[in-house]
Amino acid sequence: MGRKEDNIAKATEVMHHRANIRNLAIAAHIDHGKTTLSDNLIAGAGMMSAELAGHARVLDFDEQESARGITINAASASMVHEYESTDYLINLIDTPGHVDFGGDVTRAMRAVDGCFILTCAVEGTMPQTETVVRQALKERVKPVLFINKVDRLINELQITPEDMMARFEQQIIRVNNLIKAFAPDEYKKSWQVDVTGGTVAFGSAVHNWGITVPYMQKSGINFTMIFDYCHSDNQEELAERAPVHEVLLDMAVSELPSPAVAQPYRIPNIWQGDLDSEVGKAMIGCASAGPLALMITKIWMDPHAGEVAVGRVFSGAVEQGDTLWASGAGKPERVQQVSMMVGADRIPVESVVAGNIAAITGIRSAAAGVTITREQDSTPFEEIRHYSEPVVTVAIEPKAMKDLPKFIDALRSLAKADASLEVSTNSETGEALLAGMGELHLEITVYRIEHEQGIKVDVSEPIVVYRETVTGNNHGRAFEGKSPNRHNRFYCEVERLPDDVIEALRDGVFGTGNVRPKEAKEIGRRFAEYGLDKDLMRKTFTINGSNLFVNDTKGIQYLHETKELLIEAFNEVCVRGPLAEEPCMGVMVRLVDAKLHEDAIHRGPAQTIPAMRNSIKGAMVRAGPVILEPIQKLYVSVPNEWLGGVTRELTQRRGEIEDMPADGETTTVIGKLPVAETFGFSNDIRAASQGRAIWNTENCGFEQLPRSLLEGVVGEIRKRKGLKADVPGETYYTD
Repeated sequence: MGRKEDNIAKATEVMHHRANIRNLAIAAHIDHGKTTLSDNLIAGAGMMSAELAGHARVLDFDEQESARGITINAASASMVHEYESTDYLINLIDTPGHVDFGGDVTRAMRAVDGCFILTCAVEGTMPQTETVVRQALKERVKPVLFINKVDRLINELQITPEDMMARFEQQIIRVNNLIKAFAPDEYKKSWQVDVTGGTVAFGSAVHNWGITVPYMQKSGINFTMIFDYCHSDNQEELAERAPVHEVLLDMAVSELPSPAVAQPYRIPNIWQGDLDSEVGKAMIGCASAGPLALMITKIWMDPHAGEVAVGRVFSGAVEQGDTLWASGAGKPERVQQVSMMVGADRIPVESVVAGNIAAITGIRSAAAGVTITREQDSTPFEEIRHYSEPVVTVAIEPKAMKDLPKFIDALRSLAKADASLEVSTNSETGEALLAGMGELHLEITVYRIEHEQGIKVDVSEPIVVYRETVTGNNHGRAFEGKSPNRHNRFYCEVERLPDDVIEALRDGVFGTGNVRPKEAKEIGRRFAEYGLDKDLMRKTFTINGSNLFVNDTKGIQYLHETKELLIEAFNEVCVRGPLAEEPCMGVMVRLVDAKLHEDAIHRGPAQTIPAMRNSIKGAMVRAGPVILEPIQKLYVSVPNEWLGGVTRELTQRRGEIEDMPADGETTTVIGKLPVAETFGFSNDIRAASQGRAIWNTENCGFEQLPRSLLEGVVGEIRKRKGLKADVPGETYYTD
């Protein structure tokens, strides 16, 4: 039996020992060496040849990943590692670093209990490092730190050992500050990374070596020797004495939690059901014999098997032939195959038990973020919250109408696989709108439709997705919306929510959807913590994104019977605001009065919904509507001689420069840039710096569009959507 086969046989055995399992992610900024490190860990476990490690990029098995040299999918692999004469199963997930694929990172964090945070010894912690640390800590995933590319620090920058230590210290402090800021209160201290405690490693993924203090004590290697090995270009010998896979997997086993240790503190954070119920206890105890609770974190397309759903089993076991329910599905479905993942390979097994990552086929209703159980009405896991929202859209349609059914199928699969992608289709024309995190995200999606599905498509120029909100309020001047039959009237007031409340809504602090009567008291209490009126907020009807609908009426007859229709009207306005039919953000709508016809036939959907919709839109117009545009934070590192060209390029695009720290011959330009001005930016910045600039971006929310541009932007959007050129005023909604 070869080493790989032997490893697979061991893996299927060890997965039944919960204490010997480690579910890990590798997360970092783009180009800091995540996939190269993953290769080395897999090679060390005998899953690929050591010669190819760092070059084969086993987990980048997608063609586009190899071509672009970046990770797009969060791929997973299982391997066995021996530590102190005991076998441990390591389920490893490699995640993307590019800002456009942040959704994959968020979903991967739900599946794991520990994570390697990678930083580059030369570049230090970067914007995306901060984002991934936040995502990990929000999911209660314990971090350890690996400072990569140490050889570059020694050989390229020629720094002294003292300088090197100072740089390391700086990075460790930076990561610990992030942990202090974002970790749950009870772990702010114990999760701090510490060199002497063995939770910080140093090394070079590309040259296969790594070191921690416990490994130094075991092997007799010290920093002086590492310096000498790097200086004398003898890193191969160093890799033999301190192989990176052994050092890091030792650290994972000794410092990161098993599912049995992690689930008691993770489950209350990601599942809102009754913890004393049978399934609650089974998840807390990570029990293989309990009811099945599996959360899908990824869907990927296998050319032979079709859709493969990958997810974490939190309790019970998933077996071939099981009949299971996906949350929200209309009927149960049968599991055709159960597998463990090794890079692009799926290794079929009879069952996968609690505490492991499983790949299953046959559950067509599965999608990223969906809960899989044996019972139809089981409580699903908390929705996975993404830090970014789709901000760029393209219109896309098949070139040949004969491809239309296949095209709609392909879009359905893509939307299931990638929860960060929003897809809306017009089934008559075949045109679809794809909304994604950025240009690259959409480019890759289009590439998949054309090359993986074989459908040639026409794609429009990218369009920015704006948000609508209000600047003031119309308190005391409620707007009346009348039903077409004039028998029903609704009076609404709107106001902009405070920024901290908007942030909390986006983070899911208050939940989402309709508020049940038994939750009202708790919702009121939570909003009161943010300075809002507790009694008013108890009357919240529903939460849609960062928008609220509150029933501030008293004793209105028949109102309860029309509640669902009013919520439907509110949800429609959240999707299409009054200015340009763009989504709304940060708006609180209060229904302050209503007059309803006593006969139910006169207050049906055709009467109630338009009346309520007009009341909300009219109130927004009265309160001063504005457009918010998505903004990206930009970091451009450029040699000083090309600095002028880069700053000029930024300012011409309405960019705002916030800081320009210099480091020797190079300056980093830190600034903000509207997403609307980023199209074609990469080509122009290359030209302005003769290809010398290195840059990266991260989404940093929305800011108000300058008044001088409002009319033009709104006019353009309305024209594109086929709406009347004139922006509706108050009178438009009173008719």
